[in-house]
Amino acid sequence: MRTILLFLLINITLKAAAQQPVYLTEGRIEYEKRFNAHARLDAIYGSNESTWKEMEKKRQPKFKISYFDLRFHNNTTLYAPGRENPDNARLRPEPAEDNIVYSDLDKQESIAQKTIFEEIFLVKDSTRSIRWKITDEKRNIAGFDCRRANAVIMDSVYVVAFYTDAIVTPGGPESFSGLPGMILGVALPYEHVTWFATKVLSESVSTANLKAPSKGKKVDNKTLFETLNKSLKNWGSYGMAFITASLL
Repeated sequence: MRTILLFLLINITLKAAAQQPVYLTEGRIEYEKRFNAHARLDAIYGSNESTWKEMEKKRQPKFKISYFDLRFHNNTTLYAPGRENPDNARLRPEPAEDNIVYSDLDKQESIAQKTIFEEIFLVKDSTRSIRWKITDEKRNIAGFDCRRANAVIMDSVYVVAFYTDAIVTPGGPESFSGLPGMILGVALPYEHVTWFATKVLSESVSTANLKAPSKGKKVDNKTLFETLNKSLKNWGSYGMAFITASLL
């Protein structure tokens, strides 16, 4: 009888332990970035028929897909290009394709290396302050239950994000952070771009894997905007879309 009771007690204990949530503090996340090139052309040129617009749609696929890795350890993250997509070799480069973003979330500091028009900028600034509104909507991403949050950045860019508190680090792809857990999904509906995690790997991440980029012309976000705006102010809607994508 004692043996049976002991067996039942051990079994109950193991089941309870198995049901306890696992909270990750380090690891690697792969994000799939999906950009709808055709939708942006329609947004720029409207419903007007344009020979150039239609030629561009035939020249390139509707979606351009690329991959990024986010390595994290406690409150430090490094977002950088991941595995290559061979389909992109024949396509025109887009802003933010080679971004490397280092974030120290404790110090609220960010260092980003960005290649824009073949010039490399090293953007040193504070992490972006985002006023998130958390909702009750939920979604499972890469095996993690996530909750939705909404925000507006850069005065007019609407952001939808999904975060999980099972990953303690309050970071995310690009410059997105500030939620009570890791952001595994981001959608910018009017910019026609999304980032969603395809896999989350629990692996050891040393400080050597989290080195801030150091190459490029040193600027802050304000100076980068002024530089791009000066060059692209006569490009109309396309110029504004390019600037927005470069500042994310």
